[in-house]
Amino acid sequence: MLLEVEGLDVRYGRNHAIKGLDLELAQGEIVTVLGANGAGKSSLLKAVQGTVKPAAGTVRLNGETVTGWSSPKRVRAGLTLVPEGRQIFVSLSVHENLQMGAYTRSDGFEQEIEEIYDRFPNLAARRDMMASVLSGGEQQMLAISRALLAKPRIMMLDEPSLGLSPILVQSLFELIEDLNRDGLTILLVEQNTHMALQTAHRGYVLELGATVLSGTAEELLADDRLEEAYLGGN
Repeated sequence: MLLEVEGLDVRYGRNHAIKGLDLELAQGEIVTVLGANGAGKSSLLKAVQGTVKPAAGTVRLNGETVTGWSSPKRVRAGLTLVPEGRQIFVSLSVHENLQMGAYTRSDGFEQEIEEIYDRFPNLAARRDMMASVLSGGEQQMLAISRALLAKPRIMMLDEPSLGLSPILVQSLFELIEDLNRDGLTILLVEQNTHMALQTAHRGYVLELGATVLSGTAEELLADDRLEEAYLGGN
């Protein structure tokens, strides 16, 4: 397994956000994590990324325990998070945002930026503009592109479709599939349940910080408990 999470516990004071969670992600997979607001999905990603220190549990990347590693060290090892809300640098240009994605690298990356511009002509046309002028969809493309500059082995996406129109959501999930076909392993947290399961190979459903369902995307799509008990019909 490329990523293994065992017995993960995350607490914020008295709030027990993640409770003994286990998760696996194989090379080349798209795995989605589903659940209602407050289920612990973002806390899981933050603990895997290293921005939140777990109270217990182990995170392994390609067989190596990374639980005590800093977030920058995990990024250098190939573990990259695209956070909820994009969190682009609005006071920097599009090009400067992309350069920030390579902050842990010491090699050349300008050709990779040009390849990103080829993939996203809208970003190329705005390369010297402040990122604040971008639409929501363009900001999400920039956030994903910035993460690609870190040369990830695993890209974690936290609610990437949030606030996007249906047309842009479709384009986003096509991009996720394209990146996966190019060899990128993806851990996807997403409220758009059906789009996520139509894209992913497997999934986990969380409720109050614990896994209550898991299986292939097809199994979860066919399970009545997904909508009725946990996702409120999303």
